[in-house]
Amino acid sequence: MTTLHEQLAYLCKGTVDVIRVDDLRAKLAAGRKLRVKAGFDPTAPDLHVGHTVLIRKMRHFQQLGHDVIFLIGDFTGLIGDPTGRNQTRPPLTREQIRANAETYKTQIFRLLDPERTIIDFNARWMGAFTPEDFVRLMAKATVAQMLERDEFSKRFAGGVPISLHELLYPLVQGYDSVALAADVELGGTDQKFNLLMAREIQRAYGHEPEVVMTTPLLEGLDGVNKMSKSLGNYIGIAEPPDEIYGKAMSISDELMWRYYELLTDLTPDEVARLKAEVEAGARHPRDVKSQLARQMVSDFHTPSEAERAEAEFVRRFRERQAPDQMQTRALKARGPKLKLVDLLVETDLATSKAEARRLIAQGGVRLNGERVGEPTYELDPTSGREAQLQVGKLKFLKIIFE
Repeated sequence: MTTLHEQLAYLCKGTVDVIRVDDLRAKLAAGRKLRVKAGFDPTAPDLHVGHTVLIRKMRHFQQLGHDVIFLIGDFTGLIGDPTGRNQTRPPLTREQIRANAETYKTQIFRLLDPERTIIDFNARWMGAFTPEDFVRLMAKATVAQMLERDEFSKRFAGGVPISLHELLYPLVQGYDSVALAADVELGGTDQKFNLLMAREIQRAYGHEPEVVMTTPLLEGLDGVNKMSKSLGNYIGIAEPPDEIYGKAMSISDELMWRYYELLTDLTPDEVARLKAEVEAGARHPRDVKSQLARQMVSDFHTPSEAERAEAEFVRRFRERQAPDQMQTRALKARGPKLKLVDLLVETDLATSKAEARRLIAQGGVRLNGERVGEPTYELDPTSGREAQLQVGKLKFLKIIFE
């Protein structure tokens, strides 16, 4: 990847907006190290692969020799980002911010090179701001500009309160780019207003405006909604290898190409070649998806763990064997008859008897490897010391009756 064209194509892969492409081309052509900034408010302790779309773009710049700045918004976290909110976001405490920031620092190095990553905190300069500094900063923007923001305009029109401190958020994020002398800033498409405001703030302070690059919000495992822990359609980067591999294999063939584009370092041409091979019948989609799942596990764990997770997946789902290591639970044998519904609830494989009956009726429950289809099924716990339960594809439990 030596030519300017190749570098530009690699860096723009998977982006939605590049403002402006000509400016980025000129900065790359100048041959100097660029200062590339991405800010993260530590609002939650764990990151999922949706967050890594942005982190991976930082890695792409890093691979080309540029300086990347992982900016932890310990000051902006006290304000609360109004992006995507129809009401005021409750500010975090300093203790919450500090604890979450520490987890971020360990998780990002699963992708970024720690020796070539600058970690900074915006409280370093914002905490030193005087009232006079804040007045000067607030004079750089107008109320009309703020009300152009979709969230604010809707709330204003609907009579929903907008706290004054929320108006500070895009101004502070913009000043971060001044303090860091950023050449490029990365953010999700939902951050576009804030990123464009940063360009205006830089101009107002006499700096050359940064290049803004936005990345899409990654769809979750359902292929419909944005990846979110609250929706349960996520892959956590700190999850065990088997979980990451299994979840990656559960996505649709169509969504697989989106994940290849946004969650791997393959170039656009390499992704296009893979897709062409599948469409021509030269490769099976399952095998290409396995390649994706291996890569994801390797990124967040190790290549050897990826190989082990793949072997375990094949054993469990293609050969329909139970996992090598299975959770074990000891239960008292209270009589010759035990309803399977009751057993599922007692072992937390179902949250209620109604759910247990539904799982059995839908064919999602196996006992000792055999599918059980009758919700009234009873087993005799005294006829054998062990029983193996499987619910769905991922839940296995060995029960020892005493």
